[in-house]
Amino acid sequence: MFENWLPELRRRSLETSRPTSIADLMEEFWKEPMKVFEDFPASRRMAFPSVNIAENDKEITVTAELPGMEAKDVDISLEHGVLTIKGEKKFEQEEKKEQYHRIERSYGAFSRSVRLPKAVQEDKVKATYTNGVLTLTMPLAAEAKSKKIEIRS
Repeated sequence: MFENWLPELRRRSLETSRPTSIADLMEEFWKEPMKVFEDFPASRRMAFPSVNIAENDKEITVTAELPGMEAKDVDISLEHGVLTIKGEKKFEQEEKKEQYHRIERSYGAFSRSVRLPKAVQEDKVKATYTNGVLTLTMPLAAEAKSKKIEIRS
């Protein structure tokens, strides 16, 4: 990876028939390592799956994007206020031989854990999976619900 930058810099210096400055060397030195990330899709740099966590006065709702997966390939667990979504997204390969020019879709095993903002009733969690979106509805535990305290005069 890094072994290519110095010969390339020397070649450019010879082509322009002017010496390369230290500033040019430093610029090239910092550009080259960043090229590693050019072909690395943003989706792989972010946590997978992407989740949204919403709360109202009765429940917490978590939605997770799991495109191209089936519900049977997803495991969900909730322990001590930490929600974990695990699974494996398999590479779809047809019998015919195809030459791929670019693969940006993520494949393989994944595990994503998030701490819930409040305690929930773990035995009453409902999960649905529609069009690649997992939705978990979790009623708040009694101790997590806000209570209005009235002031007596």
